[in-house]
Amino acid sequence: QEDLVQSGGGLVQAGGSLRLSCAASGRTFQALTMAWFRQAPGKEREFVAAISWRSTSTSYSTSVKGRFTVSRDNAKNAVYLQMNSLKPEDTAAYYCAGKLLMLVPPTAPGEYDLWGQGTQVTVSS
Repeated sequence: QEDLVQSGGGLVQAGGSLRLSCAASGRTFQALTMAWFRQAPGKEREFVAAISWRSTSTSYSTSVKGRFTVSRDNAKNAVYLQMNSLKPEDTAAYYCAGKLLMLVPPTAPGEYDLWGQGTQVTVSS
């Protein structure tokens, strides 16, 4: 069983950058497809980005494409979300998620079995 522990996040001005990290504690990370979701107050959890377990496939929501980059380092059991050109509408709690052996990363939160604890990102205007 993997535990996912997130770090990063915080308060940034519009146009700034932040990097989120998600570290896995178990031995199956290399087989996990990883994703990032976010949830703003009063809204449903929404897909942000994902990367397949072999890093052969990435996907992004239209709202972040071109501004956010998902990457992973299997040697460090970690996945990252680099967020550039941040906007106030990016303000949300961000969650990493994992699912075993999916060549094409799912975009529905219900498809994922493992979840990080969440980290807040606040973008001021």
